[in-house]
Amino acid sequence: MKKAFEGDKVILIIILLLILISFLAIFSSTPLLPAQESRLDTMKEHGIIAIFGIGLMILLYRFDIKWIKYLSQAGFVISFVLLAMLLFKVDLGFLRVETINSATRNFMFLGKQIHVFEIVKVAMVMYLAWAMNAINEDKEARKVKMKPKTLGLANWLAGKSPNLRFLKKTFWKRMMYVYAPSLIVVGMIFAGSGSSSILIGLVLIALMIIGGMPVKELLTAGAAGAACIGLMLGIHLASDGKLIKRAGTFLGRLTTDYNMNDLEGLKGDAYYDILDDIRQPESAKVAVHEGKIIGKGIGNSTQKYKVDNIYGDFMYSFLIEEYGLIGGIFVLILYVSLLARSSIVARMCNNDFEKYAIGGLAVLISGQAFLHILVNVDIGPMTGQTLPLISHGSSAFLVFCVAFGIMLSISRLAKKKIENAEMLTENAKNDIEANIEAAEKSA
Repeated sequence: MKKAFEGDKVILIIILLLILISFLAIFSSTPLLPAQESRLDTMKEHGIIAIFGIGLMILLYRFDIKWIKYLSQAGFVISFVLLAMLLFKVDLGFLRVETINSATRNFMFLGKQIHVFEIVKVAMVMYLAWAMNAINEDKEARKVKMKPKTLGLANWLAGKSPNLRFLKKTFWKRMMYVYAPSLIVVGMIFAGSGSSSILIGLVLIALMIIGGMPVKELLTAGAAGAACIGLMLGIHLASDGKLIKRAGTFLGRLTTDYNMNDLEGLKGDAYYDILDDIRQPESAKVAVHEGKIIGKGIGNSTQKYKVDNIYGDFMYSFLIEEYGLIGGIFVLILYVSLLARSSIVARMCNNDFEKYAIGGLAVLISGQAFLHILVNVDIGPMTGQTLPLISHGSSAFLVFCVAFGIMLSISRLAKKKIENAEMLTENAKNDIEANIEAAEKSA
């Protein structure tokens, strides 16, 4: 009889705990103001999203991995098209770009907000997993003098023109399929969010390291990415802030020291402008300070009345305020455990694509969680990154459900190897104990 669940139970338990925490935290962090129905509306919306997200996870968990691999090829194209639509502020009526505080990072689709950068993060991780695996397969095929079945565009161009024969070399295939797409996407994201571009850039570099890309090439690619960002910052400064406005926001967050003393002596608009900038980070610090060891208890947060939508960018500080340092450490352990368990699953995967995919997704999820936590405890500039699968947000929640569904699907294939390894470890332990017992009897 086929088991009901064949994936990795540790990853599944982590997912379920994160979703449970999200329900408790979002319900408690929604302030009960005169509009009494606001809390119920928020919970109803989150409940519908969670059910839909769990459905996506189940669907992807049962998906044949070869189709996930096939669809991953389109990750870069999807990312490029979505980001280009943002940059050109496309308006199709039912689908239009939404600009908030000079930032273009969202679509409005039939009245629902879609956070494009969240989609791009997962799409690029999956694309890069496919690309690096395809390069490895191409290299192996050439070693045994077989016709490569991957990287059709590069091989077709190399055979089409003598001037493009250099594309047969593995180095240029890495340039074409790995480094160039990564730099293009990171640069396009920077126009809308500096923190998101740096986060996805670091995740992609980590994935390239997992994929065994040469260190010299990685350093060169990193330097090229830094140069691109520096160029955009230079354009912003040279234009007196008229061009690439989000670069100014990025610089401001790096250089601004949020302090309530800045309000002294100010009046009118100047007072409220600075107050708006410092209210959220200051309230987050207050929440962390007041949480102490065991927290104030469920529903007793005071900072949720001072920070708009604290259940988004400042969820971790809220969790500490209500659940204390103990609750904060527990949440941190969940993300660390996800990273550790995923590394075990990755080592047991059947092929490089599965290994790169689960490793990249684990780094993305845990990396974003750590960045969110650092900002919330005042160890880093504001970034606007949510806490994966806990913070409120429809598109981000659903995208991470897709990521977890893929991870569960891959873990299903690797589980048998993990079980065999654990059985061998247990047998070895029993043998050692038996030998010790025999030695004691003979002494």
